[in-house]
Amino acid sequence: MDFTQCILLTRYNKDDLIGKLGVLYMQPKQIYLVEDDENIRSMVQYALEGNGYQAMGFLDGPSFFQQMEQELPDLILLDIMLPGEDGLSILRRLRERKDTSALPILMLTAKAEEMDKVRGLDLGADDYMVKPFGILELLSRIRALLRRTGRSLEDDEKTKQTCYQYSGISVDKERHEVMALGEPVQLTKKEFELLCVLMENRGRVLSREQLMSLVWEFEYSGETRTVDIHINTLRRKIGDNGTRIQTVRGVGYKFI
Repeated sequence: MDFTQCILLTRYNKDDLIGKLGVLYMQPKQIYLVEDDENIRSMVQYALEGNGYQAMGFLDGPSFFQQMEQELPDLILLDIMLPGEDGLSILRRLRERKDTSALPILMLTAKAEEMDKVRGLDLGADDYMVKPFGILELLSRIRALLRRTGRSLEDDEKTKQTCYQYSGISVDKERHEVMALGEPVQLTKKEFELLCVLMENRGRVLSREQLMSLVWEFEYSGETRTVDIHINTLRRKIGDNGTRIQTVRGVGYKFI
């Protein structure tokens, strides 16, 4: 495959590119925008998508948190003055959750007073932009924020946590115990480690390459079915909760 074919595949058929070139394809960064002004929301989404990001816009807190239960983004753009729950309250809730406590958040607001900025930053915002703002500056700040606060699969909070419980499944890392709907589940060492990694990164898609590195500690070969086989076995062993491990076609797996 020559360079021209790679470019065509990148533009027109990402699934083929993933299949032929494996890890050469990098999944775009996902950015969520919570903004009630439809014109601003559309303009920012268009700019983000035009610069290689995946972007989703939300009118208010409820629609935003509903999507957050499905998948976590790499960065959030959050307006302060929203209908219903305001942006500062949403920011506070995000910082109180373990899975979003370190998520990069950039505030967008019409409030230019110094104390408004201080409140947002004190509550845990990583950056602050006042409307009206320039799109080029916004993009520059997003790039800087992603570089500065790049999310790690092995950040301190995750490695400190020893127990996980979501819906009907719970894991105790110290005791090496798994319970599904109140019943004990017998897992092999690698199945247990695989479940822990998925639950530690709940809502985030993990590629087969990442899972091989984190669980088996060696590089992924496109020819091996090790990850897929262990995922299928794990799903079967945890019963109805197996549906919480979702396949993301052409990329990998995530726990919801």
